[in-house]
Amino acid sequence: MTDTNAAVTLPVDVEHIQRLLPHRYPFLLVDRVIELVPGKSIAAIKNVTINEPFFQGHFPGHPVMPGVLIVEAMAQTAGLLTQLTSQIEGQGGSPLFYLVKVDNARFTAVVAPGDQLRLEVSLKRLLRGMGLFEARALVDGKTVACCELMCAARNDK
Repeated sequence: MTDTNAAVTLPVDVEHIQRLLPHRYPFLLVDRVIELVPGKSIAAIKNVTINEPFFQGHFPGHPVMPGVLIVEAMAQTAGLLTQLTSQIEGQGGSPLFYLVKVDNARFTAVVAPGDQLRLEVSLKRLLRGMGLFEARALVDGKTVACCELMCAARNDK
């Protein structure tokens, strides 16, 4: 599937993602972007495997992906929405955004090795360097986590 602008071809693979986000193993938590409506919404995938380093201690004998890392994966997906939108609009990249607020986080099911997280993020508003996003994570079509994220553009002053 190709977007109308040749700058971004879907799916966006991990090599392209690494050019857009500063995160690296073990904190790069998005494997692929599968849907994109520039400036509006994005869907991405995180394949959860037993090889994830956090499973060694969370929890031995009963591996569960930490909720905070699910939120981080959703935040990284929001960052990809801003970066890919900027790339499509010919701006070459958006400023780096930092996560500054998480509201109404809910976790409704355990995420375990073998699950594939579908990360869906939509932009509610972007104003004066602040973005407000609605995010949810799904496994097999069922919501396992959701929240609102606020991100602020990095200020290098």
